[in-house]
Amino acid sequence: MNRINRHCVEGTRHVRSIWNGAISFGLVSIPIKLVNATESHAVSFRQVHTEDNGRIRYRKVCELEDREVTQSEIGKAYEGADGEMIPITEDDLSHLPLPTARTIEIVAFVPADRIDPLQMDAAYYIAAAGAPAAKPYTLLREALKRSHKVAIAKFALRGRERLGMLRVVGDVIVLHGLLWPDEVRAPEGVAPDVDVTVRDQELDLADALMDTLGEVDLNDLHDEYREAVEEVIAAKAAGETPPEAPAPSDGGKVLDLMAALEKSVREARESRGGEGEAEVRDLHGRGTPKETGARKSTSKTAAKKTTSARKSTSKAGESKAAAKKTASKSTSKATEKKPAAKKAPAKKKAAAGKRSA
Repeated sequence: MNRINRHCVEGTRHVRSIWNGAISFGLVSIPIKLVNATESHAVSFRQVHTEDNGRIRYRKVCELEDREVTQSEIGKAYEGADGEMIPITEDDLSHLPLPTARTIEIVAFVPADRIDPLQMDAAYYIAAAGAPAAKPYTLLREALKRSHKVAIAKFALRGRERLGMLRVVGDVIVLHGLLWPDEVRAPEGVAPDVDVTVRDQELDLADALMDTLGEVDLNDLHDEYREAVEEVIAAKAAGETPPEAPAPSDGGKVLDLMAALEKSVREARESRGGEGEAEVRDLHGRGTPKETGARKSTSKTAAKKTTSARKSTSKAGESKAAAKKTASKSTSKATEKKPAAKKAPAKKKAAAGKRSA
């Protein structure tokens, strides 16, 4: 028997039923009783007079007689449009012309994903009422299991007809109250009304953060607020100073979404001691955002190096070109001077020839 189912059975043994009736499954009738499936552990407070801690109580007073009345004197009434009170007794409500007054009437079987979680309300365990109900109860339970469906039903509870869903948890059938479809508000004006573009790199980091956080056992989660309140109560009861609140986290507007996501992934990995390392999946054939950033920075550095190299090369080329120009100029000057030096001996020879003639 699994943990949830064991808790269900133990709960039904110690908690009194809140409703007795039957499940109508075609021509099959299953006597059952409802037991609350949830309970509140919230810390409750009393209202007191701040000057002397005297209890503040609300007294039920009749407006016509101006006196306090007991619970046994209080009934129900419907207030008409003109203010007239129309008395309604419990006997009137118990004889309503409805088949669901004392029956959970199953009207359909549908896949579980057809139920919008927004409609989910209170939950109740359904217990078989007596040994004769065990066989049809088990039949319905096993039919729900094998079909992988949930049953949609109508039933009356606490003065009104309700919509419900029957599903199997372990070996127990659970009834979830459902809101009627017209009781769920349309989400008009709730979504952001500005155009926002989400980049693939941001989605990659969001996926990495989700993978790093991973899954959690819900049984490990607890109400830290309630524990903190209990510590304050215990400290004040012992005449001690209540514990101080921790410094508020550094909140504010997120200016750089990518930086915030990267930091979240790092902190999530560190908090888990390196367990559950998650890599950003490569979408559209691109690398991870971090790799992309590294490539960008590398490309920028390489570009700078290439640019500086080109500049130095061009300067070196310019200096070489200048040196070549200077060398060529000096060479040309020397060349111009050398032929002149060679011509001089020729003239002397010519002059010598004239003299000899």
